[in-house]
Amino acid sequence: MAASPRLAGSNMYDFSFTITYDTGADEYTDQFIDRESLRSEALYACLDPSKMWVLELVTGDPEDLTALDELLLDESLDRYSVSGRSCEATRHTSQITEKNRQRMTYTYVSDVSYCDAIPLIAVKYFTDGLLFRQTRSGETAQWHILVQDDENVGMVYDTVSGRLADGLQFSFDYLTELDQWESRLLSPSGIRAEQREVLTAAVNRGYFETPREITLDELAADLELPRSTVSYRLRRATAELAKAFVDQDL
Repeated sequence: MAASPRLAGSNMYDFSFTITYDTGADEYTDQFIDRESLRSEALYACLDPSKMWVLELVTGDPEDLTALDELLLDESLDRYSVSGRSCEATRHTSQITEKNRQRMTYTYVSDVSYCDAIPLIAVKYFTDGLLFRQTRSGETAQWHILVQDDENVGMVYDTVSGRLADGLQFSFDYLTELDQWESRLLSPSGIRAEQREVLTAAVNRGYFETPREITLDELAADLELPRSTVSYRLRRATAELAKAFVDQDL
């Protein structure tokens, strides 16, 4: 199982916040609200406010992905502005991966004269460049901004909060120093950190041996977690591994 990339050198910070969308506030988000199986992770990179790159992985049930296909490749659809004012920029989108349960697209946004996309707002306050990760499900889009210092985080918070369109709400999650970067796009298994922890413990303690060397109740007690939580995380982890295995040949 691939390890998360380590961040060497000077201290790095993860600025995390969530934007919640009302139904009807955003055409793209509405698809995730209406289709519960859809999940998205996108990596954004930009060095100045005139251009940015977006790599997005969307997973879900085959029928839900098929319904989303047209929007994913629609270059006239503005999926990035949070203000309700459409970006004045050139967009080029191409599909990198099309599998039964996943799609991956690459978008290059250039010649930006105005755009209230979160990466293009934030880069104005961090001239050394930034890395962004966005995870989307249902009505929420959670953002993680990787920054080298936290000096101007408050400016980003104030600017984004002040530009949100009607039907969008901003909530601060945390600002923390970190030494690794979790990403499904950088880790092929797609297993979340909390699921990986439980799965690793289950393997190490013999849960998958025949006969089993530890029961689910004992595993939950060792991890100091409710039995239902351990059971759910194991199911989700094994389901993600199974889907990834099948998708390799589809």
